[in-house]
Amino acid sequence: MKKYFNLLVLLAFGLSMAKYGAAQEVKISGELRPRYEMRHGFGNLMPDDEDAANFVSQRTRINAWFANNNYRFYLSLQDVRVWGDVPQLNKSDIYGPSVHEAWGELLLSEAWSVKAGRQEIIYDDSRMFGNVGWAQQARSHDAAIIKFAPNANHRLDVGLAYNAAGESNIKTDYSIKNYKTMQYAWYHGNFGKLGVSFLLLNTGYTYTVIEDSANVEKVAFSQTVGPRLSYKDGKLSANAAFYYQTGNNSSNHPLSAMYFAIDAGYQIQQELTLGLGMEYLSGTATQDRASGEDDKSFTPLFGTNHKFNGWMDYFYVGNHGENVGLVDIYATINYKKDKWSLTLMPHYFNIAATLSAIVNNEWKDYDNYLGTEIDFSAAYAFSPEVTLEAGYSHLFASESMQVLKNSGNYENAQNWAWLMLTVKPVFFSSK
Repeated sequence: MKKYFNLLVLLAFGLSMAKYGAAQEVKISGELRPRYEMRHGFGNLMPDDEDAANFVSQRTRINAWFANNNYRFYLSLQDVRVWGDVPQLNKSDIYGPSVHEAWGELLLSEAWSVKAGRQEIIYDDSRMFGNVGWAQQARSHDAAIIKFAPNANHRLDVGLAYNAAGESNIKTDYSIKNYKTMQYAWYHGNFGKLGVSFLLLNTGYTYTVIEDSANVEKVAFSQTVGPRLSYKDGKLSANAAFYYQTGNNSSNHPLSAMYFAIDAGYQIQQELTLGLGMEYLSGTATQDRASGEDDKSFTPLFGTNHKFNGWMDYFYVGNHGENVGLVDIYATINYKKDKWSLTLMPHYFNIAATLSAIVNNEWKDYDNYLGTEIDFSAAYAFSPEVTLEAGYSHLFASESMQVLKNSGNYENAQNWAWLMLTVKPVFFSSK
């Protein structure tokens, strides 16, 4: 990581020396984020006779930004580790440094630009496209985006991506757990107090079939389409979204699924905001999935799923795909004063489709109620660059949750606690 830092320092020095030739902006910044976690039922129900996991993970980043009248350039290098995952006298790290972002944006005119490279893609509330910032590694895409923004109130992005496992001279299979190809168009417009977004997304995932006694790779395509509305009027805010998925899922089964969400918040006083919301993600009944029926399970493909449906990551964070769906009814209480920020968020989870299991050689249906989760977090900002955060979550699971997860014991205590320090220094800045 040190050699990368030295490289960025040299880059910043060179760019700062060249600043007298043209109007430009240069910034070198960093991030250090160690986080302690105690996991006792995080992501899955705690089994009997097992102890909680305790560890400290850390993200370290060095970022370089350059912009002038013709183009923009951004580079973000990161190292992700768990304290103690290598010996003190180690020769190499388990994960090691990686490139989180490396992109350039060509400014064609005041309205048009083209951005290409490894980059975070974030839209709206991060439900369909997000950077998964909570995860130490976060998410980024290798993509090109054509941007059109004729004014401050309207913007249209058209994104394209095509992935391969490496350079080759003949066609090779793509076995990495990722999409093979992606295309999308996203529009957002502001109309007074109303904001309107619309997403059209096409994704292609590889699957294998046998033809003439040989494995042949093919691509299954699915489409996600729908609007999101946002409203803001003084102390009142509200959002609503609807998406529909069709085509074929990643296993090439016919797909027909939907998503609906609505929430509202009201600022009771300057420091206190209350909110209430609901999300519906359609699912496939257990018996239908077992008999090979069409997939009715909605998947928030590239969203920051940790932000939604409880912070203990029981749903859609690398799990719950092609399953019975979810209905999440939740409330939010946010309190901010001076350097303090407090959040309390209870969730009431239900199943969207019928959950069943084979008991005594016949199907048995289970109750729709999955459980109630209570999330709490507190943050204190020592300065704009330094923040200390802590959180605690507790899940009161039902028997249906145990049947759904097919592991653990719902009667055990399910909780999770964390403490995180974030330091974001600016090493160099010049305009």
